[in-house]
Amino acid sequence: MSDTPATVLLEIHTDALAGMRNAPRHFAKWAALAADEDYPDADLSEDLFHTYLVSGDEALRALWSRRLTAWDFAEAPHWAVATPARTDERRTAVYDRLQFGIDVRKALNDAVPVARIPGPTVITREFTPWYTPERAAARPFYWTSYEGKLRAKGWSDAAIASLDEASRAVVERLTDPEQQAARQAKGLVVGYVQSGKTANFTGVAAKAIDAGYRLVIVLGGTLNLLRAQTQRRLDMELIGQENILRGADITDLDSLVGVDYVGDDDADWHEFVQHGARPSVLGAFDIERLTTRDKDYKSLAQGIRALEFEKREPTRPLHEPANLHHAAARVLVVKKNKSVLTKLVKDLKQIHGLLGELPALIIDDESDQASVNTLDPKKWEQGRPERTAINGLLSQLLKLLPRAQYVGYTATPFANVFIDPGDDEDIFPSDFLISLPRPSGYMGAQDFHDLDSAIPREERTYANSQEKAHIRDVYESTGDRLQEAMDAFVLSGALKLYRADHGVDDGPFRHHTMLAHQSVRKDDHADLALRINSMWHQAGYSSTAGHERLAALWTSDFAQVSEARASDLPAPTTYEALRPYVNAARQRIGSGGQPVIVVNGDSDRYFDQLNLDFDRTQHVWKILVGGTKLSRGFTVEGLTITYYRRTTQQADTLMQMGRWFGFRPGYRDLVRLYIGREEPFGRNKYADLYEAYEAICRDEETFREQLAQYAMLVDGQPQLTPVQVPPLVAQHLPWVKPSARNKMFNAELVEIQSPGRPIEPAAYPLKTLVLKRNTERWRPLLDALSSAPVTFTNPPDNSSSLARTFEALTGTVSHRDLVSVLSQLEWERPGHFDPHLTYLSQLDGTLAKVDDWQLISPRLVAGTRIEARVLGSLPLSLVRRTRQSNKTSFGRIASVEHRTAAQRLIDEAGASPEARAQGARIGSTTGVVLLYPVVEGGSHSDVQAVVQSGSADPSQIVMAFTLIPPTSAASADRRLVRFRAKSSRYASEATIPTDAS
Repeated sequence: MSDTPATVLLEIHTDALAGMRNAPRHFAKWAALAADEDYPDADLSEDLFHTYLVSGDEALRALWSRRLTAWDFAEAPHWAVATPARTDERRTAVYDRLQFGIDVRKALNDAVPVARIPGPTVITREFTPWYTPERAAARPFYWTSYEGKLRAKGWSDAAIASLDEASRAVVERLTDPEQQAARQAKGLVVGYVQSGKTANFTGVAAKAIDAGYRLVIVLGGTLNLLRAQTQRRLDMELIGQENILRGADITDLDSLVGVDYVGDDDADWHEFVQHGARPSVLGAFDIERLTTRDKDYKSLAQGIRALEFEKREPTRPLHEPANLHHAAARVLVVKKNKSVLTKLVKDLKQIHGLLGELPALIIDDESDQASVNTLDPKKWEQGRPERTAINGLLSQLLKLLPRAQYVGYTATPFANVFIDPGDDEDIFPSDFLISLPRPSGYMGAQDFHDLDSAIPREERTYANSQEKAHIRDVYESTGDRLQEAMDAFVLSGALKLYRADHGVDDGPFRHHTMLAHQSVRKDDHADLALRINSMWHQAGYSSTAGHERLAALWTSDFAQVSEARASDLPAPTTYEALRPYVNAARQRIGSGGQPVIVVNGDSDRYFDQLNLDFDRTQHVWKILVGGTKLSRGFTVEGLTITYYRRTTQQADTLMQMGRWFGFRPGYRDLVRLYIGREEPFGRNKYADLYEAYEAICRDEETFREQLAQYAMLVDGQPQLTPVQVPPLVAQHLPWVKPSARNKMFNAELVEIQSPGRPIEPAAYPLKTLVLKRNTERWRPLLDALSSAPVTFTNPPDNSSSLARTFEALTGTVSHRDLVSVLSQLEWERPGHFDPHLTYLSQLDGTLAKVDDWQLISPRLVAGTRIEARVLGSLPLSLVRRTRQSNKTSFGRIASVEHRTAAQRLIDEAGASPEARAQGARIGSTTGVVLLYPVVEGGSHSDVQAVVQSGSADPSQIVMAFTLIPPTSAASADRRLVRFRAKSSRYASEATIPTDAS
């Protein structure tokens, strides 16, 4: 059969693009070369190319998607150095190099839009570049194999390119495995809860092994189940069938004795990577597993010593290229357990000579489980001795392996290994910190909280409010809603089965789970499980009453949310159409007569008897009852309904936070969180778990944003290095200090510059006398406010089609007067505002020139407004704010509407002269101050209580503010943050002795 024009064109384009892997070039010329001998008469016109793109030729689109995405993500390529990755400017540079016309450019943009996703944030100290694109491309065997596996799993080109970029950022900061001098690098990779950290470290392992690392030790959890899951994931996606079989004949049952996964042992064996032959036969090298799915570490000596015999040149060190790239790699996944690690250390001590030549990589999953110290040891009474022992063994591993690199992984930006650099001699990440971007399709804090919504609460709908769509409040006054949560679990399961039966890929529906957490006490777990089990058997899911109850929930909740959020997915038009699937879901959940499983043990034997291996079990459709044992490492697959409520006041940390975060393909709209709330006008703010989580999420997101800002290089030099981050963390968590009493942070944060960006301090005083003094200091500036309110308007945005307006009193104050007030203010945390004050004090012309500030005192809407004079001022609109749970600081001070309006003033003033002439309301050397007389409290009556005869009690007022300096208020060197070392003698150390000079 002759080739069709489409297949001819595809082959020519494939060959042409293969020839320009590292850089786009004149495409017509390369296509002509590719077609020269085999297809000399082929139509290579742009018109034909455009026709196939527009008609949706999938093969051609996929080819160009992969190549364009790779060029979009390329880091500072020589052919487009000045264009940032993943931007229209970069794509234009690509098209210019290809010399495409406007029609093809438009068709390619439609077929392959630019992936506007952020890259990883990298905080690093200077390092010697070695992992160049050429070095990576020279030996890409295992990375290419892993990339192909991800593509087969349905990963998009953009997702793979993002992982490629993030894993490269880690590998290039490790030490070159070929270099003569032994050196250890230590780093930390921070992801999101259940967001694919394993994918990243698998990519890192693949690239590192290709580059020459010949021993990879993965610390994979504290339970056999977790270790085995990590082992299986690496075996399936990286190591592959041929390395597992090690020459065994797949058709010979006798030769397969003791081989993992084969035959009926694992239903997914066919999905394990296939290299086509033993990698060593294909010109690469094999991977030898020193642990298996069912067997943790047993013996290392023989496997490592074999490397001596694999040297092609026995008289030369293993790390030299002549030997390194022909030797097999050894991979072991070990449990983070004292006895296991002790045996590993003991065996390594028996090996002499070779260890000094062996490039090794230690990957520590959930690394904050391995640090020596915690912020509050009382909260970890059971775990601390074990963690201390593990940390000591890690230190020994690093000493025995002088060429070992350590990379910790965590989902907590304030992870203990980073908070407490008292461990800076062993696992403190002194070389790099990498914060991974929030992946596409991930459900995280932004999907459960309306963090920055300007929409009034009464106007929020299932379509424009994350809280309304996914959160179901549990108040004491309205009952516990546990029956409703269980009904939601059955109903969401039925909807998954309906979708699977109507063409939706049912892979994500393999497991369907509900998590119920009400206490950390095991006795309480047993009681709750018994209660849920009884409720299940009394729920009548096959009765008329049961179906009526589910029909009502479907009509009032699920049908509406799905219509607003998943209108592209199949949905039943009536409950009757869903009814057969309800029966099927009920049968799955109740299979074995046990719909509920308690998960609160901490031993391997306990988890073995649960039969909760989500990898090897065909379907897990159950309600899980648990406590803090579910908080770390153990991923609850298919989690759709979460019931999280505390019935007792307990001081333990919010360890369960974020269990409901993760990827929910095909059922995002079905996810529900039933969570304990404090009554609207209640007094116990610590009882509102939802608000407590929101405060934590805000802290974490703010910290990630800061890292991204300060990660930008200035003249090729980092503004922030890993040893300087702990003092930055301490800005968010004031109690953070080195655990050793004889140590202190060496880096001292002295200045934070914020040109064009908000400054919003939160640690306002608690004592009434101090509040009164601060209010008195603000009093002279209040005379600048005009009595005539000014209207501010925010145009419609993505969340609303309506313009938003509010009124405010305004006035202008000089820069000198404002700084004079700010310099006198007292704070709950001494020094809290100092880095900002240092910056603001220099805006008198020393650093940049700021002439004055626009003072804005917003007014609340008339129906909820309470006005009062403050020490004789004009009547000001008092606002209510609460301090964050378990913290002395407030959450967000400025409302989204007010902050948006203030930012627009600054942005318009900092725009071009033409834009300013068209309507900027302030000058380019004017900043903005949003000023709020805040009353701390949870209700309207709290505000009324501080007002007498039209005047507010100044000792009950917090004069809170948000400042936005003009965009021009920046230093010439563009640095945003400055530190100084308390002791230059220890300039590279994170901590120093308290008596260091």
